[in-house]
Amino acid sequence: MTQPEFDLLIKNVRLVRPHGNVVHESDIAVNAGKFALVAPGIDVSRAKKVQDGMGYLAFPGVVDAHMHSGIYSPLAEDAVTESKAAAMGGVTSSLNYFRTGQYYLNKGGPYKKFYPEVLKIARGKFHVDYGFHLAPMDSTHIKEIPELIEKHGVSSFKIFMFYGSHGLHGASNTQKDFLMIGESERYDYAHFEFIMRAIQAAREQFPERARQISLSLHCETAEVMTAYTKLVEKDKSLSGLAAYSASRPQHSEGLAVFIASYLAHETALPNINLLHLSSRKAVQAAMMMADTFPHIDFKREVTIGHLMLDINSKAAELAKVNPPIRPREDVEFLWDALLAGELDWVVSDHACCRHEMKIPRHYFGNIWMAKSGFGGSEYLLPALVSEGTRRGMDYNHMARVLSWNPAQRYGLNSKGDIAEGFDADIALVNPAKTWTIRAKDSPSTQGYTPFEGLELSASVHSTWLRGEKIYESGEVLGKPRGQYLFRPTA
Repeated sequence: MTQPEFDLLIKNVRLVRPHGNVVHESDIAVNAGKFALVAPGIDVSRAKKVQDGMGYLAFPGVVDAHMHSGIYSPLAEDAVTESKAAAMGGVTSSLNYFRTGQYYLNKGGPYKKFYPEVLKIARGKFHVDYGFHLAPMDSTHIKEIPELIEKHGVSSFKIFMFYGSHGLHGASNTQKDFLMIGESERYDYAHFEFIMRAIQAAREQFPERARQISLSLHCETAEVMTAYTKLVEKDKSLSGLAAYSASRPQHSEGLAVFIASYLAHETALPNINLLHLSSRKAVQAAMMMADTFPHIDFKREVTIGHLMLDINSKAAELAKVNPPIRPREDVEFLWDALLAGELDWVVSDHACCRHEMKIPRHYFGNIWMAKSGFGGSEYLLPALVSEGTRRGMDYNHMARVLSWNPAQRYGLNSKGDIAEGFDADIALVNPAKTWTIRAKDSPSTQGYTPFEGLELSASVHSTWLRGEKIYESGEVLGKPRGQYLFRPTA
């Protein structure tokens, strides 16, 4: 008797691939953690284990390319609980923004010492595969970029454009204690330029990796926000999310996009990612810059929070985030841009901020005292399928913006598609199961969600990481088996 050639066979799924515009009935065979055969009618005798896909949609495992594990809680804790939440949402690859300074590990210094500590803490903690984007905060970090690429497989870097002279949560300050950089260092436009020049030099140093070495930017303008915050705090006609949006106005985003784009042109750095665009003005600025500088490969990101929430959300200060949740007209514009193919990927920007840290009880109702950021990776896929379907978005397009596009940009060459040779990462989705979001059902330690009470029409039934089931029907399964993503991957 011949030995079965496949470890796993998932029968009877509706296959969603990122290319084309149709969904196929198919079976999926897995061997040694990779897709071995994707075709209809595969004989069950060829597999050691057979799973009924029940006619559900089989999406490529989601690449959540914007998370913040370890920002408000210790990384050793966040890595476990928040990757469980990610698995619940069909996520199989988590890319986390990390830096020196306040929050995270609460220390400065060179990445040569800092980053190995991050990797040591993270090892064996994540339930999904994971990697990190790093932010060069001082001149030492800029010099370390080639080593970070070559030794640690970090192929993506970040600039927080407002950090030099505006607070993370809204208050203006000098930022030195927050940034934890030397007295002679400045976190300003010149620093951003030097980061860009160093990344471009690294691309030239590593030509075989250059296509997937990129720079991401949080585009908001500190000077505009500082001035408007003072005005809005005095204007008692505005409160809550409306006030916070007004204090970080949409044109602040647009102006920052212009500055970032010109610096990219000046430094000849072609791979630029414009993060979490939240408004019509930001998207329009990004499109204008793409026309102005056609030699720059701009990618444009949007979050599920900015697609699902607006300033009238009952979540109030629990939905405080940077850039802010916007008025409904901005939300509708973001959807139009996404459907038109003008936005390249959708992420969660998951940053677990527990209730007691988000806003102390005696400050309830005060948007200015709340911390910025919230979780949501567990709702990324079901929310996009639910709302996207209602708006006429096809499943293949969803797979592109949730998996393929971010995987290709960020060097995850074995992720993002259900095809032979790729990692066997799958999210099985029931597209006809109505349910209501409740924070108590999430494994996240956040304890609340701004999405509370939203009714979705699609649900993640199960999540598979490299051929192993890690989530099913509300339960995360097994011990953490996520692997570090040394990028670009093979």
